[in-house]
Amino acid sequence: MSTLNLQDIPRVKNITKEEFIKNYFKPQKPVVIEHSIENWPAYKKWSLDYMKDIAGDKVVPLYDDRPVDYKDGFNDPHTKMKMSEYVNLLKKEPTKYRIFLWNIIKEIPQLQHDFTYPDFGLKLMKSLPMLFFGGRDSHTFMHYDIDFANIFHFHFEGKKQCILFDQKQNDFLYKIPHSLITREDIDFSNPNFNEWPALKHAKGWQCELSHGEVLYMPEGYWHYMKYLTPGFSMSLRAIARHPKNLIKAFYNVLIMRHFDNVMRQIKGQKWIDWKNEQAISRTNKSF
Repeated sequence: MSTLNLQDIPRVKNITKEEFIKNYFKPQKPVVIEHSIENWPAYKKWSLDYMKDIAGDKVVPLYDDRPVDYKDGFNDPHTKMKMSEYVNLLKKEPTKYRIFLWNIIKEIPQLQHDFTYPDFGLKLMKSLPMLFFGGRDSHTFMHYDIDFANIFHFHFEGKKQCILFDQKQNDFLYKIPHSLITREDIDFSNPNFNEWPALKHAKGWQCELSHGEVLYMPEGYWHYMKYLTPGFSMSLRAIARHPKNLIKAFYNVLIMRHFDNVMRQIKGQKWIDWKNEQAISRTNKSF
């Protein structure tokens, strides 16, 4: 086992929109902003216990790290439970169950009063504030977002490890074709280079987020998130601004996703197995 070639994501205490646009958005580089939301009510209020109090009776969709199955629909949850039960589980013991893409406006509208949309110089999509929850040592697969959005990821309670790669590293990541993920059996927090030798050539970024910090992830960046403690995050997003990324986003949404679903229906698990094999063979050819 060894470690990836990762550099620390730059950190700033705070930032003006002019500084953000010049130093991070235009060059498409990530940054952690440490003190941008301390005037939000959410900074003091948002915790797992608060979410349990305000949304305890809500039934929430849960996901774990089981491999993709051909019968799974796009973003179909693996199970469901009440938020109160889920928070109790998070506090009791490690669990792989995560909440993924939970829309605040739809599910808990009153939470909108706890935050404002920051002015980083990009127009944020105000209909899509999304929450993500996880238990200790739970993680997402390495993936990038289907719409290539600019993402501002605000973390609450505990600590979270984040590993990022830009799209230039695709040849080394064992990317699954016709998909948004890498091989699911890669442990990006402790990779086995004997099994996945191309990863040695990938150059990425890393950070550890604490309560109240926000991570900017540029358009199309791969991201792997591991909860070092139970906690949750909120993402705000702005549409891709670079023409090539906009084209890729439209392709993913309008063509790739539907093609993949059709092939699952036609070929079943053979389609998933073929894609996993192609991830290895294509990567081995490229490095």
